[in-house]
Amino acid sequence: RYFCKVAETGSFTRAAEVFSVPPSSLSRRVAALEDSLGAILLKRSTRAVQLTEIGQLYFQQVKDILSQLEQSDGAVRSYQAKPMGQLRISALTGFGERLVLPLLGEFKALYPDVILDLSLSDTVSNLGRDEVDIAIRGGYAPNERVQAIRLMDNEFIPVASPGYLKEMGTPKNVLELTKHRGLFYRTPMGPSPWLCEIDGEWHDVAGIPVAVSNHGKWLAELALEGRGIIMAPRWSLAEYLDSGQLKELLFNTTLRVSQNAEMAIYLLYQKQQYAVPKVKAAVDFLVARLRDGYAL
Repeated sequence: RYFCKVAETGSFTRAAEVFSVPPSSLSRRVAALEDSLGAILLKRSTRAVQLTEIGQLYFQQVKDILSQLEQSDGAVRSYQAKPMGQLRISALTGFGERLVLPLLGEFKALYPDVILDLSLSDTVSNLGRDEVDIAIRGGYAPNERVQAIRLMDNEFIPVASPGYLKEMGTPKNVLELTKHRGLFYRTPMGPSPWLCEIDGEWHDVAGIPVAVSNHGKWLAELALEGRGIIMAPRWSLAEYLDSGQLKELLFNTTLRVSQNAEMAIYLLYQKQQYAVPKVKAAVDFLVARLRDGYAL
């Protein structure tokens, strides 16, 4: 940069003024450049400074490189100033389909320079290993060194269609569930159990399996057809409960799929990534729309 400014102004003094450094310091730096290249770039005289033939060639090449560098620096500053670039989001399949996908049009309208890259999967994501900016997962607060924001409860409830209950009868207590047909969601640890705590002891009161799958939507369709009772997150069943297509089974004893009552839906991101505008914009947007079931 020092050399180019001398070439442009024809003066060490004027070039030094641009950079607010002593002319002697600037002159030494240019001389060191010439020494490193093994070539004389400038013809110095008491009246003016002129480019040599090789200096002219070098000046043209370096000027173009500096111009590209300034453009790159500008792009980085812009990247850090406003949301832009590729944003990689991983979400639970059912949760993503029902609650995240409907929001993405609004987000894109707010931040048109962000390129959305969405993956829907129930496989647990490692943010660093999988190169994911934001992950939405169900379960418990992770032990990873990530920021975890609780979006909503992930309470599982037992439901069945009115047709099934008319045919098979409505169970009056949790122990009667063992005589009913069950639709089970398959987790990495196996089919979700139906657990209840009675007199300080945990019991599995799961019904007779008629279908097991990791596809929650298909299991819900089977429940709608009256094939059996399903335990599923309340958020995934909201539309069916509101329409009366499925009925929640209420018992004196709470039914769970885990002994841990703190299951929830979490939004995860690496703490240092919150400084990146695209990540901050997405985190703030999704939390505002999804926390405490707002999107429901």
